[in-house]
Amino acid sequence: MTSLTGSTILVCGASGVLGGEIARLLAAEGADLVLTGRDRGRLEALGLAATIVAADLTDPAAADALIRQALEAHGALDGIVNASGVVAFGAATEISDGTLDALFAVNVLAPMRLLRAAIAPLTASAAAGREPFVLTLSGVVSEVPTANMAAYSASKAALAAWGKATGRELRRAGIRVLDARPGHTETGLVSRALEGAAPKLAPGLDPAVVARRIVAAIISGERDLPSSAFTDPAAD
Repeated sequence: MTSLTGSTILVCGASGVLGGEIARLLAAEGADLVLTGRDRGRLEALGLAATIVAADLTDPAAADALIRQALEAHGALDGIVNASGVVAFGAATEISDGTLDALFAVNVLAPMRLLRAAIAPLTASAAAGREPFVLTLSGVVSEVPTANMAAYSASKAALAAWGKATGRELRRAGIRVLDARPGHTETGLVSRALEGAAPKLAPGLDPAVVARRIVAAIISGERDLPSSAFTDPAAD
């Protein structure tokens, strides 16, 4: 079991619905939080006692700056939650270059850069006897690539593959990498697509249910959360 009391956790995408739910649960477990997203107002509206850093993760320099500010504020880092994400819809042959760049910048490159920037403090956390972790949210499309979401599916599949390989690399260092792959969740993200319009979707998962499952996995030491690990919305 991982105790979150007094641990310092960076939550990326805390201004989003799911990221905000995860942040609230982590705070309730006693974690010291660093919250980041593009919209400072939405981060402040969470009402959590946390260090708030507005950042644009499409900026290659953002990762180093975020980790530096987290360490300046708390002196340590014990976990990263990668809840930032963007989506796009449309045929693979029609997606624009700008959309492709944004999908991979936020969904893939930002988590990669964050871990690279955080490796020293996460290693120090493990050496101190804590249980550092990195959480990625690749989602169900990394398991089942979806037509008219090919570029988005590819970005999330890349994230899942990176997380799996990185987890193997970091196991001996005592750093756990956990990938979560919930199905469609009612966060409103589909209404903010970078490009295209969402197809008609069945009712999605409750973000509060998804967040509880993710935080429970962090605490219990799990390393993988496939789509089957999440409760069907009809059952709630």
